[in-house]
Parts: sequence; structure tokens; C-alpha cells
Amino acid sequence: MKVLKFGGTSVGTPESLAHVKQIVESLHEPAVIVVSALGGLTDRLISTATAAAGGKISYKEAIIGISRRHRDVIEAVIEPSRRDEVLGIVEPLLAELANLYDGVALIGDLPERTLCQIVSFGERISSVIVSRMISGAVHRDSMQFVKTEKWFNKNIADSQLTDRLIKEQLGNLEQYPVITGGFIATDRDTGEITNLGRGGSDYTAALIAASLNASELEIWTDVDGFMTADPRIIPQAKVIPSLSFIESMELCSFGAKVVYPPTIYPVFHKNIPIRILNTFRPEAEGTLITDKAGAHTAEAKGVTSLGKIDLISIEGHSAENVPEINSRSFNALAKSGVSILLVSQPTETTGFAFAVASADGGTALSALQAEFAPERENGEVSAIIRKGDMTVLAAVGENIGRQSAIGPRLRGTLERNGIEVEASSHGSSASSHAFIVGSDNAVAALRLLHEALFE
Repeated sequence: MKVLKFGGTSVGTPESLAHVKQIVESLHEPAVIVVSALGGLTDRLISTATAAAGGKISYKEAIIGISRRHRDVIEAVIEPSRRDEVLGIVEPLLAELANLYDGVALIGDLPERTLCQIVSFGERISSVIVSRMISGAVHRDSMQFVKTEKWFNKNIADSQLTDRLIKEQLGNLEQYPVITGGFIATDRDTGEITNLGRGGSDYTAALIAASLNASELEIWTDVDGFMTADPRIIPQAKVIPSLSFIESMELCSFGAKVVYPPTIYPVFHKNIPIRILNTFRPEAEGTLITDKAGAHTAEAKGVTSLGKIDLISIEGHSAENVPEINSRSFNALAKSGVSILLVSQPTETTGFAFAVASADGGTALSALQAEFAPERENGEVSAIIRKGDMTVLAAVGENIGRQSAIGPRLRGTLERNGIEVEASSHGSSASSHAFIVGSDNAVAALRLLHEALFE
């Protein structure tokens, strides 16, 4: 059995849906197909909800546009004999969506639970359409088997419950392919509609693949695979034919948007290969992710960048002697719901620095100031400084960190070209060298790193 996931660009137009139909109907084994909402629709659903909450009458026109788009797709991809059946399912969903928008406009507020309901309609409708478009397919509602729980005010998958329900509802069906929506879920305790966040369709597919012990997880998108760099920035970037799980996780963590990072974990633990393929060029070999690729090489596989980063520095001549400074920092940030992207030794100070998402920068600064208040008072910590508008650049290869010369060489390349490196680090698994630079230098720095490693 395979699990295939098709993203928004793959199901965005009648033309792209024709590719999906051809790919799925050419399969020669049972498969579960996970689909996203029509391309760009989730953003449209959110912006329309925001407009309604803000009292903007334009939301009504947006509702008409959303409904028209789905009807046009149905007209284009569903056989005439099945259109009434599909419209009989979709029209009530569109009416329910319109009622939700009217309710938001009436109260002038957009609670989280209502927004979760609203954005769920993208996958609820797209999965119905695709299931009726593909010959012999059956539809299953992912909200019935993907369950979430609250963690630091975020919805995360209840892995054990979800695993059991997937096995029960998808594991022993007599008819395949099975079509289901990604991203959407329900709370395990309340039954309310929730979701897995941006990139959640990838994660849904990975959870299903792991639960069903799939032979392979295929992620179908609009690129040929992972590339040595973002081709929009580096036109000469090339497809990476194979990656290890560790390499792919590093690339995703540092900004490669081919796969949603948590996607890799469920299949990694089951040693299920991931293949990245292009819906519009199905003949391309793509990128194969396994536990083998890169295991015995120290070569770089790719360079990537992650913007909207804050660098939080704990400075002071005695800071390194503060007991358990790292663990205390980790605990303080974790209690505040802040994830640390990397830990670094800053270039100009004695102490430590942490890179966090800019959205978490204020929270991180407050948490660390509170944690080290005694040390700040007695002078062991002279300052805790937040510096924004940063970008992390990373050169990734499973064993690249074990080549001691690469990090200084790459850093020297940047500095000789006038790019100041604010901080640097290499991954705990020796799979990356990372550099933090000002965002205004990020593009030039990425080009320099790619040239040094691959040209």
C-alpha cells in the first residue's frame, strides 16, 4: 500500500486535477490519497473571515467567488452523470460556510474555534470532488480519525488515538483508492473541528502512512524534488536525487518548503521512504528520502535559508559560568511555548545566543529576563539582547559537521564578501553548518554559499 499526498497546486485547477486523476488511476496497488484544499483557498477562507469580523461588506462577494470556484471545478472535472450527486454534497457545505461567515459578521468577532470550522471547508469539499472524479475511489472523512489535543494553546495530533482510529477505519477496506482530506481534525475531548496547522496535509499523510505501514509515502507537489537551493534565488540549483531522513529534516527545519518538517518524523520511525514528485512532470524521478542516503558521505547536499528570525543573546564575561545556563534557558523558553531553532556562540560576546522565530522574540526575551534576573542583578549576566530582522543560512549534509574545515571556510567566504556573521552553529547531529546574518544580506549570502559548495 502507498500513501499519496497532493498539495494545493496539484488540486488547484481543472488542468492540475486531470494530472492527479491520471496519476492515481495508473496505480497498481491499494492507496490512500490525501488532498489539500484547492490552491490558495485556505488563505482566501481566512481573509474572508477576517473581512467579515471587521465589518467589511466585501466578504459577501468573496463568498460568492469561493462558491463559484468550486462549482466551476465540479463542472470541469466531474462526469455529467455524477454532477448532481457531488453538488448535492457540496452545496449544503457551501451554505453552511456562508452561514458561518454571516455569524462572524453579526458578532464582529472571529473566535479560534469558528476560524477552524471555516478553514476546514477547503479540504472537506476538495476531498469530495476528488473522490468522485477518480474511478472506483471511496471517500473517508479525516475528521473521524485524526484527533488532536491542546498543548501550549496549540492543537497537536494525539498520535496514539489517531493511530488506532486510522487502523480501524482505513486498514481493512475492500475498496481502494481511498480519498481523504488533509489538515483537518477534531479535538479528542470536545469533538470540535480543529486542524494540524499549515502543512498539516503533509502531516496527515505521514500519520496515515505510518499507521498502515505503507511501502512508500509520495508527496506530489509543483517542483521536481528537493533542490540544492531555492531555484527562485539560485537559477542553477539542481535536484537532489536522494537524501537521508536526517538531511531532509535539517533542510526543512532551515527553510526548505518542499515538505512540512513534522511530516518526516512518523515515517522516519517506521523507516518508510518518502518520495517527492512533481504532479506536472510525473516522469521526473524526484527526490527519494530514506535511512540510507548520505549515511557514508560528508558532502553537502543543499543550502537553504530561514527568515523572520530573532537572535536572543545572553551576554557577560561570567555568563558561561552560570550554572546550567543552557538547560535553564531551554526550560524557560519551553514553559513559554517558544521553540529554539538553534543555539550558537555569538561572534562578539562571551555567552550564548538562541535563534527563535520573530513572532516568539518578545516572549523569549521576557522569559529569559525573568529566568536570569538574579544573575543580571549580581553582574554574572550583563545583558540579554534581542536582535531582529535576521536570517539563518544552513549548509546541509548528514556528516558535513564532522568536516572541521567547512564551517570556517564558508564563514570566511561570507566575511570576505562583506557579510557580517552575527552567530554560527552546527547541528547536534553534525548534519549542518548554520550562519545567522542580517536579512538584507540573506540573498547574497545564499548565493555565495551555493557557489562555494556546488559550482
